[in-house]
Amino acid sequence: MTGQRLLDIQDGHNFRDLGGYETKDGRHVKWHRLIRSGSLAYLNEHDLSTLAAIPVTIDIDLRAPEEVKQAPDKLPQTASYYHLPVFKSDETDASHSDEEIMSRILKPGNGYQHMLDVYRRMVEVPTAKAAYQRMFELLLSNNPTQVSLFHCTAGKDRTGMAAYLILSALQVPEETILKDYLLTNKGTQSFREQWLQMLRDKGENEVVVENRRALGSVSVDYLNQAIDLINTNYGNVQNYLTEYFDLSPNDLKQLRQLYLD
Repeated sequence: MTGQRLLDIQDGHNFRDLGGYETKDGRHVKWHRLIRSGSLAYLNEHDLSTLAAIPVTIDIDLRAPEEVKQAPDKLPQTASYYHLPVFKSDETDASHSDEEIMSRILKPGNGYQHMLDVYRRMVEVPTAKAAYQRMFELLLSNNPTQVSLFHCTAGKDRTGMAAYLILSALQVPEETILKDYLLTNKGTQSFREQWLQMLRDKGENEVVVENRRALGSVSVDYLNQAIDLINTNYGNVQNYLTEYFDLSPNDLKQLRQLYLD
């Protein structure tokens, strides 16, 4: 079975199927089993019907409580909802207005440095561990007909880390995972550039614009911050999955049976 990487979603960004990626031993991630995305808060009826037709049965929301309160998910009728906050507040700034974070984006390079710190924290903070650990529990509890969608606000950082962990557990090569991670920049380019132009039109200087660009996009440098810290502390991501998240060899075997062809 083949599928479509970018889903036909009108009022949402960055909805992508992780199917088709080849593993190190030549198997492939199943289509229509694992979907990553941005916010579900503004989906229209067409979008909800698209997700219901797959059908998405599990919605894993990685956002902070305040984000959920401000913009609750719209669920397809087929889905059950699970709130697994990676951070206590939105440390990625994806849901924050320019005014809310202006003091942070006036200094050159602050946006980039902030994102490096976010990725380091996702490796180590207890809330992230609890969220991703529970995510794996849900993925392991699925039957072969259930489809999991996991998301945050922009679908790039907390979701990107989740995709890295899941695809690593399925033994997809790191090079492939990085390519998938960078698809966020393509999937959100039009929206992001319109947003940055609005800042320029408001008279913001290029320091603010470039900091917002860094906060609103992904970079190999960001994910590599997490990967480097994992390798330093655990040797490799497989050790991280087993030692930090307590995934047993049988858990990993079961994940591969559930999500690989």
